[in-house]
Amino acid sequence: MNKQPEEWQDPQPSQQQANEQDEIIWVSKSEIKRDAEALKQLGVELVSLGKNALEKIPLDDDLRAAIALAQRIKREGQRRQIQLIGKMLRARDPEPIQQALDKLKNRHNQQVTLFHKLEVLRDKLLVHGEDAIAQVLESYPQADREQLRALVRNAQKEQAANKPPKTALQLYQYLRTLAEAD
Repeated sequence: MNKQPEEWQDPQPSQQQANEQDEIIWVSKSEIKRDAEALKQLGVELVSLGKNALEKIPLDDDLRAAIALAQRIKREGQRRQIQLIGKMLRARDPEPIQQALDKLKNRHNQQVTLFHKLEVLRDKLLVHGEDAIAQVLESYPQADREQLRALVRNAQKEQAANKPPKTALQLYQYLRTLAEAD
């Protein structure tokens, strides 16, 4: 019998081999580098966080220790440590960490927006007086009308006398406590 080598017998790949080749996803070297750089930037953001914020992010002990070390060291050592953190993140699923970080950023942005709204409301109270007090009482029914009136009146007097805005700051703080209690 004249037997041919196996590779010569079937020039067409089998259906199973074709399916396996279809399932392979080719990733370019550039894409791998972009992904690695994104994880390194995630590491930079983690290193820049404070201790309280880091506690809210789901990190394992090794990664938490690497971040703490990067926060303690400076310059070139920190750069290399951040590269190590990026490498550690590649071995893990970074999605929960990114989601927790995004949630922290969003909460911060919401607070900044609220503080700006309260500043505008304070300024409106100083300009419009009694009309604006009625609007504040609609928004915050738990507010004390007499305390608001006294704070607005004293802040307006300070403003007219070109004194430091001590009472205006107290008014802002009162509005902030109302907003946080709401």
